[in-house]
Amino acid sequence: MPSKKYKILFVTSEVVPFVKTGGLADVSAALPQTLAELGHEVRIVVPKYGAIDDRKFKIHEVVRLKDLQVKIGDKDVVFSLKSSFLPGQRIRVQIYFLDNEEYFGSRNSLYADPMTGKDYKDNDERFILLNQAVFQLIQKLGWIPDLIHCNDWQCGLIPAYLKTVYKDEEQFSKFKTLFTIHNLEYQGVFPASSFKKTGLPEELNSPKGIIHQGKLNFMKSGLLYSDVINTVSETYAQEITKDDIFGAGLKSVLAKRKNDLFGIRNGIDIKVWNPEKDKHLPKKYNIKTLENKKENKKALTERFGFQYDENIPVLGIISRLYDSKGMDLIQKIFPDLMKLNIQLILLGTGDKKYHTFFDKMAHKYKDKFACYLGFNDELAHLIEAGADMFLMPSKYEPCGLNQMYSLRYGTVPIVRETGGLADTVERFNEKTEEGNGFMFKKYDAQEFLKEIKRALKVYEDKKVWTKIMKAGMKSDFSWNSSAKKYIDLYKTILSNS
Repeated sequence: MPSKKYKILFVTSEVVPFVKTGGLADVSAALPQTLAELGHEVRIVVPKYGAIDDRKFKIHEVVRLKDLQVKIGDKDVVFSLKSSFLPGQRIRVQIYFLDNEEYFGSRNSLYADPMTGKDYKDNDERFILLNQAVFQLIQKLGWIPDLIHCNDWQCGLIPAYLKTVYKDEEQFSKFKTLFTIHNLEYQGVFPASSFKKTGLPEELNSPKGIIHQGKLNFMKSGLLYSDVINTVSETYAQEITKDDIFGAGLKSVLAKRKNDLFGIRNGIDIKVWNPEKDKHLPKKYNIKTLENKKENKKALTERFGFQYDENIPVLGIISRLYDSKGMDLIQKIFPDLMKLNIQLILLGTGDKKYHTFFDKMAHKYKDKFACYLGFNDELAHLIEAGADMFLMPSKYEPCGLNQMYSLRYGTVPIVRETGGLADTVERFNEKTEEGNGFMFKKYDAQEFLKEIKRALKVYEDKKVWTKIMKAGMKSDFSWNSSAKKYIDLYKTILSNS
């Protein structure tokens, strides 16, 4: 147990099981829960979107946190903070839901209008409210955290408010901020005129402040004003300071702060992703009962009407279908893949062009390619367990979860050497027979194809292949080890005060 127990206020825009668009929601439940189990006091703040069911989650009013008020530009905005706990846990983690009908309650969707697919026009005001509400919460509760842990652009103004508007307030002088980048691609960019709505001092209204390329940039605010920054893998932390593509326009800001920038890989929920206990699988297995994995392969191939053959490798893909996930590489080598002795199964949703393409290919090659264009949790588990190999050729990948699920399930990943993929997959070496997967460096379709062919060649030697599978299954990707690194980081931040 750590000697010092920290009080951490964890601010985020999504948390499972309440709302989710991506990995941030998983982290926002798993990390606070693990920190609480390690003896720290963590409370979470998240907006109460219309899709969140009060009765189901026993969300209730708190008298002291009712009808609070802040100014957004010239507008008086009234909101409340309601309370509940992360469900189904032994150690309870309290959650405060920011309740405001106009900005959150009247919309089921988080950031974009589901009808048009375009971001809500007032996202600036919606998340200014989230950032301001945090200070009201602390004032009204009198609960003073040691540290505010801010996540992604939606929380990017909190460090700026703390260092400017609230800098002389006694109760806010004690605590520090950590800003975590989950994906630098999304930055919360708004017209320069939005600056007036923030209530921040005018000196920040410049390129030296939180204006970037003529626009207000929430992400830049978090990067400039937080005490320490981290991102979700060691390699991604280096990539974003060195490379313009990864740096997404903010490379110079990040480079200035590289001494305050750390990488901590996300964990995975090993209660949910564990082949030994996975309720979605026809046959459970572990490192000692690996032969049971074949039953899952059989179930997977039968589900898509393929001929089951234990010598024909099944390759799985579970991904959002976007260029950044390397879908363009898969498209380029598709005819070549179909010439190989493989079966390929894809699960995902994304760009229309990829929906159209994969749909067409599924008709053309129905004996060896199948796709499910949508979201299906049970199928995701079956692919992870039933496939022999898993393809993940991302252009960039801050952390990535599926390669870790694959390793745990003895499904050998074939990935590009970037971000969290480079930190979790160790490239197999024929000479030493060490490694847990396959990896290519250059973002290039032919390089990717070459590495797939190398894997298929090794697959023919069942003894060596089993060794690779077992190496992956031994990895520790629990949140426990990642949470301990966060605690060390909190300690570093707080001991510098």
